[in-house]
Parts: sequence; C-alpha cells; structure tokens
Amino acid sequence: MAKFAGKVGFSTGQAESEDRPGIVEEQYEEHSLRGDVIRASKVEGESSDKYDTLRLSNRISIVADKYAYTNFMSIRYVWYMGTKWKVTEAEVQRPRIILTLGGVWNG
Repeated sequence: MAKFAGKVGFSTGQAESEDRPGIVEEQYEEHSLRGDVIRASKVEGESSDKYDTLRLSNRISIVADKYAYTNFMSIRYVWYMGTKWKVTEAEVQRPRIILTLGGVWNG
C-alpha cells in the first residue's frame, strides 16, 4: 500500500470577488494530511465531453484530524501526484476518512 502525504482542499463558503463586483466565488482552505492510497486505478468509458478527460477512481484513506471530521462534507479536492483531483466521495471510517477521486479539479 502506497503512502499519501498531501494537501486536502476544504470549501470555506462563498465570498464576493474583490476584482469583479457582483461575482460570488467559493473560497477554499488547504490542510496537510497523511494516509494511504488504498486503490490506484484509471477509469475508461464514454464521456459527454468533446475531448476525453482523464478520470481516476483512486481511493485515499487519510488519518483525519478534528477539522477534517467536522468538515468532511466540505472536502472538494486533493493534491495527488502534482495535480488537484476532485473528491467524488468522502466516507467516514474513524479514525480515517476514505476519499474517492474523480476527474481533474477545475474549481
């Protein structure tokens, strides 16, 4: 089982953009967490996009701290192998949270 050490992005709510009045953007906060990569796989299949996009089905088991437990429903992305990947599922299994990764994060 491979080890994981990286940043996890949590949504902290929405705020109006300072440089574009009237535009509301989601704000994020990153926390460094550790854990294990419990599944590493790539997904092939039909895409509704004109251009194929890379999708993963990796599962990362992070050792969660108090902040992660309290805000697991706000987890949006994970830095993994130099790229931000969107989290499609977060499952609490104390003392860990199992994150399932999907496509590249474009948020």
